[in-house]
Amino acid sequence: MKTIRYELAEGIATLTFDEPGSPVNTMCEQWQHDLTEAVQQVVKDKEALRGIVLASAKGTFFAGADLKGTMRLKPQDAPQVFREIEQVKRNFRTLETLGKPVVACLNGAALGGGWEVALAAHHRVAVDNPKIQFGLPEITLGLIPGATGITKMTRLLGLLGAQPYVLESKLFSPREGMELGLVHELVPDAAQLRAAALAWISANPQPQQPWDAKDYRMPGGTPANPKIAGMLAVAPAALKQKTRGLYPAPEYALAVMVEGALVDYDTALRIETRYLAKLIVSPVAKNMINTFFFNLNAIKAGQSRPKWEGKYQPKKVGILGAGMMGGGIAYAQASRGIATVLKDVSQDKAEAGKAYGEKITQPRVAQGRMSPQDQQALLARITPTESAKDLQGCELIIEAVFENRELKARVTKEAEGMLAPGGFFASNTSTLPITGLAKASARPEKFVGIHFFSPVDKMKLVEIIRGKATDDETVARAYDYVQAIGKIPIVVNDARGFFTSRVFGTFVMEGAAMLGEGIPAPVVEQAGLQAGMPVGPLAVLDETALSLSVHVLDQTRADYRAEGQTYIATPGELLVERMVKEHDRNGRAAGGGFYEYPEEKGAKKVLWPELGKLFGKPGVTWDMQDLKDRLLYRQSVETARCLAEGVLTSVHDANVGSIFGIGFPGWTGGAMQFIYGTGIDAFLQRAKVLADKYGPGFVVSPQVQDAIRRFEPRY
Repeated sequence: MKTIRYELAEGIATLTFDEPGSPVNTMCEQWQHDLTEAVQQVVKDKEALRGIVLASAKGTFFAGADLKGTMRLKPQDAPQVFREIEQVKRNFRTLETLGKPVVACLNGAALGGGWEVALAAHHRVAVDNPKIQFGLPEITLGLIPGATGITKMTRLLGLLGAQPYVLESKLFSPREGMELGLVHELVPDAAQLRAAALAWISANPQPQQPWDAKDYRMPGGTPANPKIAGMLAVAPAALKQKTRGLYPAPEYALAVMVEGALVDYDTALRIETRYLAKLIVSPVAKNMINTFFFNLNAIKAGQSRPKWEGKYQPKKVGILGAGMMGGGIAYAQASRGIATVLKDVSQDKAEAGKAYGEKITQPRVAQGRMSPQDQQALLARITPTESAKDLQGCELIIEAVFENRELKARVTKEAEGMLAPGGFFASNTSTLPITGLAKASARPEKFVGIHFFSPVDKMKLVEIIRGKATDDETVARAYDYVQAIGKIPIVVNDARGFFTSRVFGTFVMEGAAMLGEGIPAPVVEQAGLQAGMPVGPLAVLDETALSLSVHVLDQTRADYRAEGQTYIATPGELLVERMVKEHDRNGRAAGGGFYEYPEEKGAKKVLWPELGKLFGKPGVTWDMQDLKDRLLYRQSVETARCLAEGVLTSVHDANVGSIFGIGFPGWTGGAMQFIYGTGIDAFLQRAKVLADKYGPGFVVSPQVQDAIRRFEPRY
């Protein structure tokens, strides 16, 4: 055995999980073979056994499935996967029905398959450390727990009690596990785990799992219970409304819970295996594993961070501009213990920016989730001011003023001299090229773009933009800063609109173009929702302000003219320009755009009735699949262009940036994974059809095709 050490001493069989060459234990193919061998040895040694201990030689107990192996699976592998999962379950079942006490010693995290390994024990002893996490996060990766996890959690907690831990991937600490009855004993440190396990074995020579007891009843009742049945009648519809039918994992998990609750334990396990075997080879599962596991981990590990040996720990950071964006950044910093100087043109405006932090934290204080003392300590870290002198000694200053070159240049010159020795300056611009903005800086090599998304307290992504002169140390410091405030950094090179704003623009403008073609506004919005975007393109345009889009368009035209060129606006851009300049529809903040916003409390927004009269065309027909594809393909093609042009330098930045920055559907795995998940040839073929019908936005040039193939991930 290579991944499990088997030792028998004084009547105790110890199975120590220790996968060679890996920082964690996984259910790799070798481990599956080793488990079968270890369990066969346990059976042979049965007469000599008093008990069995499951332990780990790693810093954590067990990490779960071998996801790299999962990425290599093909649809035709489903029957083989079924057999492999069933064998793992037979091994677990043998251990728990052998008539010998089995104890899991949980020295660290046990997640996914790791928690399922722990569930094979009759008794679970854990180290009492609030940082340790247990649970079943598979749904977040497009999978379901399939190695007994759903079946056992449902039988331990009941159909309703298990839902948060199965359908919502809610994790729990060892102490929370004790309260739920999932962990049975806590010890202060790992050194005391074995003694506790041996004591329990001595005191419980003939244990059995709860579901094997003759008097077992499912907590809360089975689906036959009228109360449960009533709730389950609406559960699938509620789930479908949430997933829009694009995420099979939650629907499969609910089916396993309910169907498994209607049958005996062993049949329930088989139902669970069937659903997992079907799901694990599906494109959606691979897309989500690729991005939410491998790509996110690549960013957390700093794969996009330039090589710089130092590590920046922000202590004092200044922000210029105390609007919603500046106030949001100030709150994000203060919540992570960073002293923040928030400057605006007047003390009142600066104070208003600080008050944003109070507005965010007050509901938490009211609900008892934050103490008033912690709230005051957080707010005390924000110093509002109208004086640039108060910025003295900041290691980083971020300007978050209006998107105007002259204004940004003025505040840069005013504040840059206040930086501490070795400090750096950042612009929170969403579209203006950093290289141009850096001209106002005395040290362009220490000038970088740090693009936050609104609202800052909710949006996890931050786009770091390297200007032509920005040095590696500055980009690395910006990366460290973003991670220090608990956000996800991606790194891109300088260009108009960078990556996220550029691709986001294609989504909203494609929607606007559809409206201009005479497709009814409700259909346009529905296409966005059915594709999996959080909201429709017209609603997004309203939120970000049509007037801002027109301002960017005017700036782009001016920039082109300065370079002796003419900018050709897209049909979508021209329609938005008409909305603003001819009809004074500037967006939600200005009172109305594509939507009307009733003033009555609780009243829902409605599409502006005039849209049909202005843009409707009699006899227009449409194909919903075309509309959905236009919205997704247009963004993916633009993302691939960014990769080919060197604006993006990695697929993981592209995927994570598109999902967390602009709401590209999670089921696709991101804008580049959508291409790879579809299949490169199939994607290119469909893009050509769309280009022939709907224009050059869908054209994939030979250079872009080359980049798509060159960056294709290998597992």
